[in-house]
Amino acid sequence: MTQITSHILDTSRGAPAEAVLITLMQQNDDDWLMLGTGATNADGRVADFTGERDSLPAGIYKLTFYLSDYYKALEQKCFYPHVDVVFEIDGDGQHYHVPLLLNPFGYSTYRGS
Repeated sequence: MTQITSHILDTSRGAPAEAVLITLMQQNDDDWLMLGTGATNADGRVADFTGERDSLPAGIYKLTFYLSDYYKALEQKCFYPHVDVVFEIDGDGQHYHVPLLLNPFGYSTYRGS
């Protein structure tokens, strides 16, 4: 398992959200540097954005969850075409899990384990 992971639970369906594209970016001054991308599996998880690498440095990171195609496949209208979750990590190598609880007209997130 890599240092930053995520998963999505679709609370309106009571099921994981499969095949949702998520990107991981690192803030670099006023820009964002792409670190990796992945699509959620059948369990709604992305366990590897960056491959095997050393610990990420302390800083501000962003996960972008692209939701339009997911809801289009379900023939469901949604209010949020994508969700950006921006968070800060320490440079100590600890694991950061960032889940998204989702429905067509709302979402919440938290630091998981």
